[in-house]
Amino acid sequence: MLSEAWRSRQFEYAWLRTIAERYADFWQVTEDALIYAAKALKVDLTAEHRERLMQAYLKLPPWPDVVPALRTLKEAGFRLAFLSNFTPHMLEANIRNGHLDGVFEHSLSTDTIRSYKPAQHAYRMATEAFRLNREEILFVAFAGWDAAGARAFGYKTFWVNRLKLPAEELGETADVTGDGLGDLVAFLST
Repeated sequence: MLSEAWRSRQFEYAWLRTIAERYADFWQVTEDALIYAAKALKVDLTAEHRERLMQAYLKLPPWPDVVPALRTLKEAGFRLAFLSNFTPHMLEANIRNGHLDGVFEHSLSTDTIRSYKPAQHAYRMATEAFRLNREEILFVAFAGWDAAGARAFGYKTFWVNRLKLPAEELGETADVTGDGLGDLVAFLST
Protein backbone atom coordinates (compact mmCIF):
# COMPACT_ATOMS: atom_id res chain seq x y z
CA MET A 1 0.00 0.00 0.00
CA LEU A 2 1.37 3.40 -0.97
CA SER A 3 0.68 5.15 2.34
CA GLU A 4 2.53 2.50 4.38
CA ALA A 5 5.53 2.41 2.03
CA TRP A 6 5.60 6.22 1.96
CA ARG A 7 5.53 6.58 5.73
CA SER A 8 8.18 3.90 6.31
CA ARG A 9 10.53 5.39 3.73
CA GLN A 10 9.90 8.88 5.11
CA PHE A 11 11.30 7.93 8.51
CA GLU A 12 14.07 5.81 7.02
CA TYR A 13 15.20 8.76 4.91
CA ALA A 14 15.14 11.15 7.89
CA TRP A 15 17.19 8.77 10.01
CA LEU A 16 19.59 7.85 7.21
CA ARG A 17 20.17 11.53 6.45
CA THR A 18 20.87 12.15 10.14
CA ILE A 19 23.40 9.32 10.33
CA ALA A 20 25.04 10.34 7.05
CA GLU A 21 24.99 14.04 8.05
CA ARG A 22 23.26 14.91 4.76
CA TYR A 23 20.34 16.94 6.06
CA ALA A 24 17.25 17.78 4.03
CA ASP A 25 14.18 19.22 5.73
CA PHE A 26 11.20 17.01 6.49
CA TRP A 27 9.13 18.43 3.63
CA GLN A 28 11.83 17.36 1.15
CA VAL A 29 12.28 14.00 2.89
CA THR A 30 8.52 13.46 2.71
CA GLU A 31 8.41 14.22 -1.01
CA ASP A 32 11.47 12.08 -1.74
CA ALA A 33 9.89 9.19 0.17
CA LEU A 34 6.63 9.57 -1.76
CA ILE A 35 8.44 9.50 -5.10
CA TYR A 36 10.43 6.43 -4.07
CA ALA A 37 7.37 4.58 -2.71
CA ALA A 38 5.40 5.26 -5.88
CA LYS A 39 8.27 3.99 -8.05
CA ALA A 40 8.79 0.90 -5.87
CA LEU A 41 5.08 0.03 -6.06
CA LYS A 42 4.88 0.98 -9.74
CA VAL A 43 2.20 3.59 -9.05
CA ASP A 44 1.83 6.19 -11.77
CA LEU A 45 2.11 9.38 -9.73
CA THR A 46 1.48 12.52 -11.73
CA ALA A 47 2.85 15.85 -10.55
CA GLU A 48 -0.70 16.91 -9.69
CA HIS A 49 -1.33 13.81 -7.55
CA ARG A 50 2.04 14.21 -5.84
CA GLU A 51 1.26 17.84 -5.00
CA ARG A 52 -2.19 16.91 -3.65
CA LEU A 53 -0.69 14.21 -1.42
CA MET A 54 2.03 16.57 -0.19
CA GLN A 55 -0.50 19.29 0.62
CA ALA A 56 -2.35 16.80 2.82
CA TYR A 57 0.64 17.02 5.18
CA LEU A 58 -0.37 20.62 5.88
CA LYS A 59 -3.91 19.63 6.90
CA LEU A 60 -3.54 16.59 9.13
CA PRO A 61 -6.62 16.43 11.35
CA PRO A 62 -5.97 15.94 15.06
CA TRP A 63 -7.47 12.93 16.84
CA PRO A 64 -10.89 13.88 18.29
CA ASP A 65 -9.60 13.97 21.88
CA VAL A 66 -6.62 16.23 21.17
CA VAL A 67 -8.13 19.72 21.20
CA PRO A 68 -10.26 19.30 24.34
CA ALA A 69 -7.46 17.54 26.24
CA LEU A 70 -4.82 20.12 25.36
CA ARG A 71 -7.15 23.00 26.20
CA THR A 72 -7.94 21.34 29.56
CA LEU A 73 -4.23 21.01 30.31
CA LYS A 74 -3.50 24.58 29.30
CA GLU A 75 -6.36 25.90 31.44
CA ALA A 76 -4.98 23.84 34.35
CA GLY A 77 -1.72 25.76 34.02
CA PHE A 78 0.47 23.23 32.23
CA ARG A 79 3.06 24.68 29.90
CA LEU A 80 2.77 22.96 26.53
CA ALA A 81 5.12 22.65 23.58
CA PHE A 82 5.16 20.78 20.32
CA LEU A 83 8.48 19.14 19.39
CA SER A 84 8.39 17.72 15.89
CA ASN A 85 10.47 16.69 12.93
CA PHE A 86 8.07 18.72 10.77
CA THR A 87 9.36 21.95 9.26
CA PRO A 88 8.14 25.20 10.88
CA HIS A 89 5.76 25.70 7.94
CA MET A 90 4.29 22.21 8.38
CA LEU A 91 3.91 22.74 12.13
CA GLU A 92 2.27 26.17 11.78
CA ALA A 93 -0.17 24.93 9.13
CA ASN A 94 -1.22 21.92 11.21
CA ILE A 95 -1.57 23.92 14.41
CA ARG A 96 -3.73 26.45 12.59
CA ASN A 97 -5.81 23.84 10.73
CA GLY A 98 -6.17 21.75 13.90
CA HIS A 99 -7.60 24.75 15.81
CA LEU A 100 -4.69 24.68 18.25
CA ASP A 101 -3.66 28.33 17.95
CA GLY A 102 -2.55 29.70 21.29
CA VAL A 103 -2.29 26.29 22.96
CA PHE A 104 1.48 25.82 22.74
CA GLU A 105 4.01 28.01 24.46
CA HIS A 106 6.63 26.70 22.02
CA SER A 107 6.38 25.14 18.59
CA LEU A 108 9.76 23.44 18.18
CA SER A 109 10.90 22.11 14.83
CA THR A 110 14.03 19.98 14.64
CA ASP A 111 14.60 21.75 11.33
CA THR A 112 16.18 24.59 13.32
CA ILE A 113 18.99 22.24 14.41
CA ARG A 114 19.13 20.42 11.05
CA SER A 115 18.52 17.03 12.59
CA TYR A 116 15.72 14.68 13.57
CA LYS A 117 14.39 12.89 16.60
CA PRO A 118 15.50 10.53 18.10
CA ALA A 119 18.86 12.35 18.08
CA GLN A 120 19.54 13.41 21.67
CA HIS A 121 20.16 17.05 20.74
CA ALA A 122 16.64 17.16 19.24
CA TYR A 123 15.11 16.37 22.63
CA ARG A 124 17.35 19.00 24.26
CA MET A 125 15.38 21.67 22.36
CA ALA A 126 12.58 21.50 24.96
CA THR A 127 14.89 21.91 27.96
CA GLU A 128 16.43 24.95 26.30
CA ALA A 129 13.08 26.46 25.28
CA PHE A 130 11.52 26.06 28.73
CA ARG A 131 14.78 26.59 30.64
CA LEU A 132 14.01 23.50 32.68
CA ASN A 133 15.93 20.39 33.59
CA ARG A 134 14.93 17.25 31.71
CA GLU A 135 13.57 15.76 34.95
CA GLU A 136 11.04 18.60 35.13
CA ILE A 137 9.47 17.80 31.74
CA LEU A 138 6.92 15.13 30.84
CA PHE A 139 7.40 14.16 27.20
CA VAL A 140 4.26 12.88 25.51
CA ALA A 141 4.80 10.77 22.38
CA PHE A 142 2.55 9.14 19.81
CA ALA A 143 5.25 6.83 18.43
CA GLY A 144 6.93 4.17 20.54
CA TRP A 145 10.35 5.02 19.08
CA ASP A 146 9.83 8.67 20.09
CA ALA A 147 8.90 7.68 23.65
CA ALA A 148 12.03 5.50 23.81
CA GLY A 149 14.21 8.30 22.45
CA ALA A 150 12.82 10.84 24.91
CA ARG A 151 13.24 8.37 27.78
CA ALA A 152 16.86 7.73 26.75
CA PHE A 153 17.41 11.50 26.89
CA GLY A 154 16.15 11.52 30.47
CA TYR A 155 12.57 12.75 30.16
CA LYS A 156 9.76 11.14 32.07
CA THR A 157 7.59 9.87 29.22
CA PHE A 158 3.93 9.26 28.52
CA TRP A 159 3.26 7.16 25.42
CA VAL A 160 -0.12 7.71 23.77
CA ASN A 161 -0.34 4.22 22.30
CA ARG A 162 -3.48 4.66 20.23
CA LEU A 163 -2.57 1.73 17.97
CA LYS A 164 -1.97 -0.63 20.92
CA LEU A 165 1.49 -1.59 19.69
CA PRO A 166 4.12 -3.40 21.74
CA ALA A 167 6.91 -1.29 23.21
CA GLU A 168 9.92 -0.84 20.94
CA GLU A 169 12.96 -3.01 21.66
CA LEU A 170 15.31 -0.05 22.09
CA GLY A 171 16.36 -0.48 25.71
CA GLU A 172 13.96 2.19 27.00
CA THR A 173 10.25 2.10 27.71
CA ALA A 174 7.76 4.82 28.51
CA ASP A 175 7.10 5.54 32.16
CA VAL A 176 3.35 5.64 31.57
CA THR A 177 1.20 4.45 28.67
CA GLY A 178 -2.35 5.42 27.76
CA ASP A 179 -4.78 4.94 24.90
CA GLY A 180 -5.45 8.64 24.28
CA LEU A 181 -5.02 12.13 25.63
CA GLY A 182 -7.90 11.61 28.05
CA ASP A 183 -5.60 9.16 29.83
CA LEU A 184 -2.91 11.86 29.93
CA VAL A 185 -5.32 14.36 31.48
CA ALA A 186 -6.35 11.75 34.07
CA PHE A 187 -2.69 10.94 34.84
CA LEU A 188 -1.82 14.60 35.34
CA SER A 189 -4.89 15.15 37.50
CA THR A 190 -3.80 12.60 40.10
